[in-house]
Amino acid sequence: MEETIYEELNVSEIIRDKNGCRVSDTSKKVIAEISLKVVVNGMELVSVLCLNQYQEELALGFLYNEGVINSYSDIENIYFNEKMLAVIIDLKAGVIIDRQESLRSITSGCGKCYTYINPLKQSQYKTVESSATYSINTILDLMNNFITRSDIFARIGGVHSVLFHTSDYEILVEDIGRHNCFDKITGLMLKENKLNLFSQGIVFVSGRISSEIMTKIIRMGVPVLVSKSTPTTAAVKLAQQHNVTTLGYIKDSGGYIYSCRERLVI
Repeated sequence: MEETIYEELNVSEIIRDKNGCRVSDTSKKVIAEISLKVVVNGMELVSVLCLNQYQEELALGFLYNEGVINSYSDIENIYFNEKMLAVIIDLKAGVIIDRQESLRSITSGCGKCYTYINPLKQSQYKTVESSATYSINTILDLMNNFITRSDIFARIGGVHSVLFHTSDYEILVEDIGRHNCFDKITGLMLKENKLNLFSQGIVFVSGRISSEIMTKIIRMGVPVLVSKSTPTTAAVKLAQQHNVTTLGYIKDSGGYIYSCRERLVI
């Protein structure tokens, strides 16, 4: 599937050195995005701009994190139609979908702009319960390791990466949208029946933490979220309300704790 995630384009390269500035013709790999349709029970629910990988997992994770499904057992049938660029999903009888939420378009830049949790789905976004504690030194070391492991970014650029980590389990995914990465991880965990591991782990993200990202973390039930960038104020408020430990600007020399410091030990 490597050929589907980038295109080789003819470009002009600018070079400036001690001899001055010049422009020369060359070629460069450029990340490719697709508009992936998610069709549920015959209805196009959403269109997502994303990298052309883990299509089914992205759709599954989106449905779970949006509160449409609660487990993989809610799915009757799922497949990726390559010609349509669509994930076709049939839900089992009794799983209800709100038709008012249909036909949205999710951009690669977190275009939904959530700032709160839908009160109608409040019961699915519970306070994150975890008695585990985490070493700050370990988190700093893991972040150092994480930022060197984004293979697509290193070779091509243009993507975000998200890592879910426990002491004996890891998943790292990349996509043009941060929110897509979270949905892909959730979908992979759904398929493997490992959602219970979320309460034992840490998530590392390459970009900023928006309120939309925080709602996904709350729904996933992950107790610690770490970014090399910053959270927004809305994200911090959600983290405080739902007991999520949030760290930002994390690098080898340190960083900042924005919420629920009590989970962290020196």
